[in-house]
Amino acid sequence: MTSVINNFFSTIGILLLILTLLAVFVIVIFNTLIKYRNYVINAFAQIDVQLHRRHDLIPNLVNTCQAYLKHESSTLEQVTKARNAALSCLEQAKQAPNNGALIKQLANAENTLTQALSGLQITIEDYPELKANETVKDLHEELVSTENKIAFARQAYNDEVMQYNTYKQSFPNNLIAAKFGHKNDASVLELEKTSIQQAPSVQL
Repeated sequence: MTSVINNFFSTIGILLLILTLLAVFVIVIFNTLIKYRNYVINAFAQIDVQLHRRHDLIPNLVNTCQAYLKHESSTLEQVTKARNAALSCLEQAKQAPNNGALIKQLANAENTLTQALSGLQITIEDYPELKANETVKDLHEELVSTENKIAFARQAYNDEVMQYNTYKQSFPNNLIAAKFGHKNDASVLELEKTSIQQAPSVQL
């Protein structure tokens, strides 16, 4: 009888140990998922700062160009419209930086803005007085500097996204991730490179 009781408690002890180990295992994976997701959010915050800087510079550039580009109003309107759309997408994306759909929308909006800025840059080339304007020179330098900072911030963000996605997709982490709200992958931010990032092509 004593032997049966001892075996029973021994079995209970083993089961409790297994359950405890499983609980610790789940907790470790859960906490690591949270850590990597927070890294993604933090990395996106750096992109947010630089994109806001870009968006803040553009109205100043447009206003400076208006006096010279009276016959190029459509070009300025495209830049302004693209800037406002990109700003709207940025505000949405920063509410959920690990939402792949929002990040893709932001990338599309920013790429459209980049194309519009490239069009403006080409137009500026046809106006020597505007090219020589000190304000335009300063704004161009600030935009180039900001574009470079965006590129570095984007790379850091994409690295964190890849780390988060790789950990989340790995077995057995993927079994636990979906149960705790980590169903969808985060999305890398893909931005086009244009002449605004290759400043030597424009001699202001």
